[in-house]
Amino acid sequence: MNKRILVTGGAGFLGSHLCDELLSLGNEVICVDNFFTGRKLNIISLMKNANFELLRHDITFPLYVEVDQIYNLACPASPVHYQFDPVQTTKTSVHGAINMLGLAKRVKARILQASTSEVYGDPEVHPQKESYWGKVNPIGIRSCYDEGKRCAETLFFDYYRQQNLDIKVIRIFNTYGPKMHPDDGRVVSNFIVQALKGEDITIYGDGTQTRSFCYVDDMIDAFVLMMNTERGYTGPINVGNPDEYSILELAEKIINIVGGKSRIKFFPLPQDDPQQRQPDISEAIKKIDWSPKVKLDDGLKKTVKYFNDLMSS
Repeated sequence: MNKRILVTGGAGFLGSHLCDELLSLGNEVICVDNFFTGRKLNIISLMKNANFELLRHDITFPLYVEVDQIYNLACPASPVHYQFDPVQTTKTSVHGAINMLGLAKRVKARILQASTSEVYGDPEVHPQKESYWGKVNPIGIRSCYDEGKRCAETLFFDYYRQQNLDIKVIRIFNTYGPKMHPDDGRVVSNFIVQALKGEDITIYGDGTQTRSFCYVDDMIDAFVLMMNTERGYTGPINVGNPDEYSILELAEKIINIVGGKSRIKFFPLPQDDPQQRQPDISEAIKKIDWSPKVKLDDGLKKTVKYFNDLMSS
């Protein structure tokens, strides 16, 4: 049976892809975004679909709609954006979660929280399992995002225990692909834009720090699978690509795909930047029969083409 589904942050990178997928499955979709980092360009192709509805709204304020499911994705996710107004970032995670959980309680909707690998901070355990509590600085420049997302998870589980709310929590590891914001400061978009412009590739630190990169199509599949698990299975569940690459390896791959004469330059590592990030996805394999399919080289080629087309236009 098709559902009426609310996606907060629906005009963002992940949110717009999710809206597209949910519509393709025959659902009605209400996209909510305050357009701080979301872009109308991401959802312009969906506007002609009769099952798509757009609301400009900030979820730090209550929202009253009738829906069957809620995907809570609203929150700036790159350091450039979430550090621009750190108080608002925390409000979005905490007040936003309270408002969306209140809505879910009122209309008896199932609700999924898009959490993050940042809840693990700069991890002492590698790879990271869901049972690891993390090593997070509560007063650093990244804390507005890290601790905001951790508090949102706390709220979700308290609503589950106290109100018997039907919740799902997914922890997203680095995701990339078309519709990324070109100025979001994330490593994949940064490197691609710099390479396409023929500029130097800027690496913060010595480049040995590692990340695991998941292509957006794989991530969206995991969202839908997790949302449709049986009631009572809450997660949290790690979703990401367990293939681990150094930042230097990523830069070299992008330079090879783009071509040109970009050189690599090194700068000091920002405060609290994690040295390692790799998901243990055994829970996702077992519970939602999910593992990523798109290899990094293939995903990067599609992402480079998107940015090249965007910059050309």
